[in-house]
Amino acid sequence: MINKLPRWVWIGGSILAFIAGMINAVGYMGFRHQAVTHLTGTTTLLGIAIATGEGGTAVSLFAVAASFLAGSIFSGILIQDSTLKLGGRYGVALLIESLLLFAAVPLLNRSNPLGDYLASSACGLQNGMASTYSGAVLRTTHVSGIFTDLGIFIGHYIRRIPVDRRRILLYLILLCSFFFGGGAGASAFKYFKYNTLFFPAVLTGFTGLGYAVYRRYLHKFQNQSRPG
Repeated sequence: MINKLPRWVWIGGSILAFIAGMINAVGYMGFRHQAVTHLTGTTTLLGIAIATGEGGTAVSLFAVAASFLAGSIFSGILIQDSTLKLGGRYGVALLIESLLLFAAVPLLNRSNPLGDYLASSACGLQNGMASTYSGAVLRTTHVSGIFTDLGIFIGHYIRRIPVDRRRILLYLILLCSFFFGGGAGASAFKYFKYNTLFFPAVLTGFTGLGYAVYRRYLHKFQNQSRPG
């Protein structure tokens, strides 16, 4: 049961889900119509491309998947934790994600597929950051697991099995954040095209800096609270 979820988990998770929704909307509306925040559809399309002999498409789809995997691998190397807890590496990871998104924009504006690969690696890095907190699995770049867990909770509720309402609230916040991020990304893309990615890039960077400031403040407060 989640009895006391830290504020930074609620705020950070919702911001990151919103960011992922924006990035994915840009990927879908771009020249390749490619999802970059998750690999379910990409893996299916890769299988179809191989089966139908579309070698060029297969290579491109494989590169997107490999980029996402590379971002996740780097996240594992950098963060090294399977459980969410305050640590300086989260801020570093967010700043790197921000740089990847900034670098993707000029490439995408030139219809260079490397832009998709950088955006995908940024999402792999982000998704690798979020693991678990008090038994709640936190993923911010896709919502399949969230829908599954919500369905399980509803089934338990119907059967009068106790459910963790705070965990349900957390998942609903993540789901809504991803949804509204997608809407915001689609609306912005109409006017700014690939420059829309500058918005999540800046937001990710500020989130990383904000996390670092919060962690520093909390560390200082805890030191001051200790008896001398």
